[in-house]
Amino acid sequence: MRAVLFIILSSILSFYSMTNVNAKEQEQLHVPSPDWREQIIYFVMIDRFNDGNSSNNNQGVGEFDPTQNSKYSGGDLIGLENKISYIKNLGATAVWITPPVAHQWWSNSSNYGGYHGYWAENLVAVDKHFGTLDDYKSLSRALHAQNMFLVQDVVVNHMGNYFSYQKAWDKNNPATNYQREPATEQGTAPSQFPFSQNNAKDANQQQANIYHWTPNITDYLNPNQEHNYQMAGLDDLNTENPIVREALRQSYGYWIKEVGVDAFRVDTAFYVPADFFRDFLYSTDPKAPGIMTVAKQTGREQFHVFGEGFAVDKAFDDTQSKKINSYMRNTDEQALMPGMLNFPLYGALSDVFARGHATAELSYRINSMMKTFEQPQLMASFIDNHDVDRYLVNGSSDGLKQSLLAMMTLPGIPVIYYGTEQGLQEQRASMFKTGFGAMGRDRFNEQSELFQTIKALSELRKSHKVFTHGTPKLLKDNAAGAGVLAYQMHTDKDNAFIIFNSAEHEALLDNLDTELPEGTQLSPLYSIKPWAKDIIVGNKGRLSMALPARTGLVLRAMGAAAATEVHNAPTIDANKNRVFSNNFIVKGTAAQPFLLVLDGDLSTAIVIQPAANGRWQYTINTQSMMDATIAHRLVAWQANQQITSASFDFHVEKKWRELLTIDDPKNDDHGPRGTYQYPDDAGWQDYRQQDIERVTVSSAGNNLKITLKMRAITQLWNPANGFDHVAFSGFIEMPGKSMGSTVMPLQNSQMPEDMAWHYRWRSHGWSNAFFSAENASANTEGSISSPGVHISVDKDRHSIEFIVPGKAIGNPASLSGIKLYLSTWDYDSNYRELKLKADQQSFGGGKSTDPKIMDDTIVITLP
Repeated sequence: MRAVLFIILSSILSFYSMTNVNAKEQEQLHVPSPDWREQIIYFVMIDRFNDGNSSNNNQGVGEFDPTQNSKYSGGDLIGLENKISYIKNLGATAVWITPPVAHQWWSNSSNYGGYHGYWAENLVAVDKHFGTLDDYKSLSRALHAQNMFLVQDVVVNHMGNYFSYQKAWDKNNPATNYQREPATEQGTAPSQFPFSQNNAKDANQQQANIYHWTPNITDYLNPNQEHNYQMAGLDDLNTENPIVREALRQSYGYWIKEVGVDAFRVDTAFYVPADFFRDFLYSTDPKAPGIMTVAKQTGREQFHVFGEGFAVDKAFDDTQSKKINSYMRNTDEQALMPGMLNFPLYGALSDVFARGHATAELSYRINSMMKTFEQPQLMASFIDNHDVDRYLVNGSSDGLKQSLLAMMTLPGIPVIYYGTEQGLQEQRASMFKTGFGAMGRDRFNEQSELFQTIKALSELRKSHKVFTHGTPKLLKDNAAGAGVLAYQMHTDKDNAFIIFNSAEHEALLDNLDTELPEGTQLSPLYSIKPWAKDIIVGNKGRLSMALPARTGLVLRAMGAAAATEVHNAPTIDANKNRVFSNNFIVKGTAAQPFLLVLDGDLSTAIVIQPAANGRWQYTINTQSMMDATIAHRLVAWQANQQITSASFDFHVEKKWRELLTIDDPKNDDHGPRGTYQYPDDAGWQDYRQQDIERVTVSSAGNNLKITLKMRAITQLWNPANGFDHVAFSGFIEMPGKSMGSTVMPLQNSQMPEDMAWHYRWRSHGWSNAFFSAENASANTEGSISSPGVHISVDKDRHSIEFIVPGKAIGNPASLSGIKLYLSTWDYDSNYRELKLKADQQSFGGGKSTDPKIMDDTIVITLP
């Protein structure tokens, strides 16, 4: 009897124990939403981050090979969980992962693997390469136990690549020329209903309309194609179909309920109509409620959703920003997604801190995002990701730190792409030693310089709510180029000043109006470079000081100091004429010697010795000025007393003068020996965008404009720079200058005609990098230099202009004797592969070691 009672009692205790364990597990699985404004997200590509279980690496269908970027490397969910402490120590509070769902492992038509997770095969299963459902739940619990949160990447636009229309497409008969993609071991259709209904030749499946029975997008500017055609061969879901909508709500609601996901990032959001998200998020269907309702059922009152809208605005334009905003708020002012990725800010940060553009461009972009977006604090900010070049491919380490500082102090949720903290340059390289691009070593060094930089910036952001809840006020910028940018972040209770010098030289911050009492002490909260001293606000609450090259400084008012003694500042005479076409004279008064500073550039400032009567004058050289829209700024600066004159602002109008025009042979875009073929994809074959037909070189002062007439210009992939399917490599040799390079980096070739370049640019649809020859080699592009070239495109005239500022090539007194050489190829994280036989993404007709040059110019010598 006692034995029976003991067994019963043990069973009861065991039941209650298990109940408590399950309750605890559920508690860790489902946690309340955080204030997303205060989060810092770390973005991980699962396959490339860390391998925790090598037994799931290879599924035995030839898809696993860590030596190739196109195949799996072995990262998984267990590996990610093992590195939570690493991510937390960096300062991140949330982890965004690429889609963990079961997906197509290999595409025979594109000869590429689905390791990234975006080619879905089943939306409610964990892919075998990444682990199991229990592994995913374990990751969620582990993050929540550390007061961290889980962001899942989701795709609503498409599934994998199972069918296509390679021949003529008949919109009225989807069965015509419908073509199954070559079958893989996973079959010819997704395994999940209704997405399995993908056969247009089956009358019932065709009529079900689960998919848009459409070919590839050929014009990304056409809204019908953008919303309804296939993107890069991926089967486009009919998101207007109620059955599809219900299935998507059920599928993605599953991950919130079963795994405890805290937020979604929505891939390719632009490729579905914006109003789809009203249904996806807020549907009242009791069988398949909207995502926000499902989230609230698990205790998440502020479930966050932010979408991808790959759109970068041109300088001082808001067209793409308004399109992005239309996915957060519809025309009836109804809420859609709470946030989007802030691509316009990404573009401006890159242009200003990597390419030396005018800081006024970033100033404008910050003001624009505050006006255009209702909740800019919920936008996700970033400086690199899995679809764009790593920052360090196009920018310097100093520029990277400045971009990080701006991102961490501006409104928005900062996103750190894995490996940025380790200085990775390969777009999708692995962090673990056995994965692709890792070069046989783990890269989880918490003492690395960039890791420590991001850690310090994370602590700064989290320690001061002015950066997470505040509003920016732009105080100072430079319209003429790199240099000063200053803004104030403020709330009702706090404020901070963020000050940059984006130039490679010392710059002057003059007459910044702090609106603080004279004598206020500003103390540094953070500085990119050593800065120990406090700063005292001067007369009338103004601040003037010299900023070292590549400064990034955060200041906060900490109290008052003694009032400063007021001195007579130098002056610049008023002048009714503010527009000049040539050099001109400025005059003024001063009691002692001072520096005359143009556009904040202290490296070119002129020491002015006033006459005995206190008068002075100087002739301003305008040879490097070319854009009549730019307001140049001239001030007189007495460094010993930290006082400046009022500024004299002016414009320079110059006409471009044609130096020469050279016709390039047509139809010679077949490589050095005439054997090369374009990749098989029709995007190249139908247009042949790499054929240069004419080169025109013009000058304005010491600025160069190289205009290329091309066989064709396409914008098939919606490129930010206005052209795609081609990358231009331009080389400049300066006369009389030594230490040039004779190699063409990454192009397997030497410079022609014994030319030795001193400056080089590489421009394609999404990047634009400028280099000096220092450190250049066959495998190294050179040293990042700024400012870089400016690009202008006239698609209808088949014309691309590259403007090289005189500052970029050392402000030469004359352009005579400069040599130019240009070549074409294409670029995608690196110059595209060359193979014996072309495929969809690779050039053919040569060995991998042959020159990567499709067409080129002669060596051009300027008269």
